[in-house]
Parts: sequence; C-alpha cells; structure tokens
Amino acid sequence: MAKRRKFTPKFKAEVVLEALRGETSQAELCRRYNLSENQVSTWKRQLLENAATLFESNRKQSDASTERIVQLEQLAGRLTQAVDIQKKALDWVALNRSEE
Repeated sequence: MAKRRKFTPKFKAEVVLEALRGETSQAELCRRYNLSENQVSTWKRQLLENAATLFESNRKQSDASTERIVQLEQLAGRLTQAVDIQKKALDWVALNRSEE
C-alpha cells in the first residue's frame, strides 16, 4: 500500500504560483515534483476560488477582534466597579462595627 504524501501550504502555493506564471508547463512541474496533473489543477482551482478571501479575512478578523476587545473592556469596567463597591461596603461595615 502506497503511503500518501503530505504537502505544506507553502509548497502548494509555490507550485501553483510557478504554474500560473507560465514560465514552466504544468506537465514539467508535475514531473519535477512527482505530482499528478490533477493535483496541481486542484491546487490552482483552490487558490483561484479562495483568492478574494485572503484579503477579506484580515479585515473580518480585525473587526471581530476589535469588537471582542470592546466587550472585554466593558466587562473589565463593570467588574472594577463591582470590586470598588464591595470594598466601600466592607470599609463601611468595618467602620460601623468599630463605632459600636
């Protein structure tokens, strides 16, 4: 049974970019890297189908991260207020007990 080879995303990108440049034929690339033409075609199709998301994902992740940071800052503010109130209440209780 043949063992399946695993390729890194970097390797796939390099092969596809070389194929898209057209300096070397896809058949030559397949021979050089011992790949099937179907595999290289699949990688090319995946790159071309997902190319637009490469530019969108950073903005979406950034927006989501910014929103999460705002939520966490609000939570931290509310927790800080709660702790301050508890400290004041404990101080008040301690002061009233000492007066008794």
